[in-house]
Amino acid sequence: MINILLKYMSDFTLISEEEQRAIFESLTIDKYKKGKYLLRQGELSSIKCYFVLEGCVRQFFIDESGKEVTTNFFTEEQAIPIINEKTQGDLSKHSLLCVEDCILVVGDVDSENTMFNKYPQLEMMIRKMMEINLGEMQEQLGEFISSSPEERYKTVLSQRPQLINRVPQHQLASYLGITPESLSRIKKRIKKSNF
Repeated sequence: MINILLKYMSDFTLISEEEQRAIFESLTIDKYKKGKYLLRQGELSSIKCYFVLEGCVRQFFIDESGKEVTTNFFTEEQAIPIINEKTQGDLSKHSLLCVEDCILVVGDVDSENTMFNKYPQLEMMIRKMMEINLGEMQEQLGEFISSSPEERYKTVLSQRPQLINRVPQHQLASYLGITPESLSRIKKRIKKSNF
């Protein structure tokens, strides 16, 4: 696990190995069991962020009809974005649920600010990581909006194949914006065509 974090610090900063180890030692790393909520829709938002070292976290909301709508899955080496300071104290519009047992780096604004003051390059690293994540999310959203359900599934197959076997199929279908039955038909068609 330390290697994942040290890799990011080496790739995005000029922080010395000694400083990297000091940063790692001051991080909060927690284990969460499958089924644990990090945040529930309708709860007061707090300013927290997570970085997935191991496991899978699902982001979803329950719509007006009572249906769960999956909007994202966060897996290894992905940040679960910090909730904006403007929304602190507001009710959360989504839930974050551990789909698997997870090991997460847990951050909050106070501890981050302390770390940023002590290690200014760390803030630059986080900013670069968030810029990359935002760019990827914008690209994925653009592709999602303009593609058919079958194309969306093929994108998951090529870009995030681990999701296929790691998450329940009804959640994957929700993420793709289709019914589980439609997902089953798409999978059969693709299997026949040997995608």
